[in-house]
Amino acid sequence: MNALGKLFLKGLAVVIPVALTLAILWWLAKGAEEFLGGLLTRFLPEGWYVPGMGLVSGIALTLLIGLLSHILVFQRIFAWGEEFLHRLPLVKSIYSAIKDFIGYFSPDSGQAMRKVVLVRLPGQAFEQIGFVTREDFDNLPFDLTVDDPVAVYLPMSYQIGGYTLFLPRSALTPVDLSFEEGMRLVLTASVSRDKRG
Repeated sequence: MNALGKLFLKGLAVVIPVALTLAILWWLAKGAEEFLGGLLTRFLPEGWYVPGMGLVSGIALTLLIGLLSHILVFQRIFAWGEEFLHRLPLVKSIYSAIKDFIGYFSPDSGQAMRKVVLVRLPGQAFEQIGFVTREDFDNLPFDLTVDDPVAVYLPMSYQIGGYTLFLPRSALTPVDLSFEEGMRLVLTASVSRDKRG
């Protein structure tokens, strides 16, 4: 019975991540098809709508928004929209949490935090995984007292959040990991054994 239980748990470890990933993708695809497909059936002439056009429209719309986010005018419009959301008490918390979590995996975050390091705080024996966010502090509105400072972001495991420390370079040990690998280790509390980026 013990051997069967172990096999069952190993099976769950394989099935659950795949099932959850497929379920989320299905939910997003179904939502796009129902919502955008419903809009298309109202505006297109009768008989023109083909199942799947809602999903294709959702993908195209997402790509368009990504493209527009590089244009200054639309950056300001998006910033105004964000500012409005940040004024709504409950919406602000939910939106910020989701945005921060998704931001972990955005290409821009990968560029900004391309260096993965082990951080050992002075006088401490433990180490934490961190991500270098900044090494040039010429235009900061305050002065740093640390010698040879480096800004390091320390995310929290299983939580949406983290904090930034300004540390001496001597407290950091570079790690040969990609941003995605390092973030996966942190977010899963180092449970993940997958080394693929």
